[in-house]
Amino acid sequence: MSLFKTILATTGLATALVAGAALAEYPERNITMVVPFAAGGPTDTVARLVAESMSKDLGQQIIVENVGGAGGTLGAGRVASAEADGYTILLHHIGMATSATLYRKLAYDTLNAFEYVGLVTEVPMTIVARKDLEPTDLKGLIEYVKANKDKVTVANAGIGAASHLCGMLFMSAIETPLVTVPYKGTGPAMTDLLGGQVDIMCDQTTNTTKQIQGGTIKAYAVTSPKRLDIFPDLPTAVEGGLQGFEVGIWHGVYAPKGTPSAAVEKLSASLKKALKDQNVGARFAELGTLPSPEADATPAALKAKLESEIARWKPVIEGAGQYAD
Repeated sequence: MSLFKTILATTGLATALVAGAALAEYPERNITMVVPFAAGGPTDTVARLVAESMSKDLGQQIIVENVGGAGGTLGAGRVASAEADGYTILLHHIGMATSATLYRKLAYDTLNAFEYVGLVTEVPMTIVARKDLEPTDLKGLIEYVKANKDKVTVANAGIGAASHLCGMLFMSAIETPLVTVPYKGTGPAMTDLLGGQVDIMCDQTTNTTKQIQGGTIKAYAVTSPKRLDIFPDLPTAVEGGLQGFEVGIWHGVYAPKGTPSAAVEKLSASLKKALKDQNVGARFAELGTLPSPEADATPAALKAKLESEIARWKPVIEGAGQYAD
């Protein structure tokens, strides 16, 4: 081998060793976890529980940063364009899939702008109403809203929010368009539901559990395949007559495209440990959800979920005709 080739080979080996050592030491500083919604909301709650546990495992702090706006697309776009070094990650919900159809223009390619870390949890939804609404069960509610479709108001936390998506699915399932009232966040929507200014809402258990348990809103159904332990007397939507109405707001962790595979693998391994954390499991249970099983806390599982959910929601969104610029 010539001296020139020997130098090149030695230099290449040294570079590879340095890069490998750097990745082996990852993370060496704090990691930013972007949550594309306001602080205090359901997704933020999930993110902070997971981030706290992952921080302990990784030995570096994962700082949650809320970058709300445009149904979660602003925060997702920020991560898509961030440096692919493993120090900026994203925790997003089902809106990652629906935004691909819901928004006519996105600053990123949903399927190809990210590396996949893993699924976190799937939060059931609840169909709820102001506490003095007349119907006493889901069948009665469906009959009531059909008879009063021009007057019944459906609250949501804004275009692309979980409550917006579930509301669209509900209207599609009962084949009845209703008056929708979008808010700038879950908090204002719930405040007006509690005050009786709007009639119904379909939102995550992470946002409705306390109000249901306190009797300040009326609950008609959960959207999970079976009843929840925290609401044993609350029927599923299918039991109440909405065949096939099963929807959960799943959450996943992503990194910018091009993030080194070793960093992604380390994040995924840490996520798996976090989802086995007893404190995380206990807090999730209080919110009416469970950590994703280990087999789902993987890049492959999250990618498959995102692809299938884009396909599932596309006809629902197109049928409703509710797009965002």
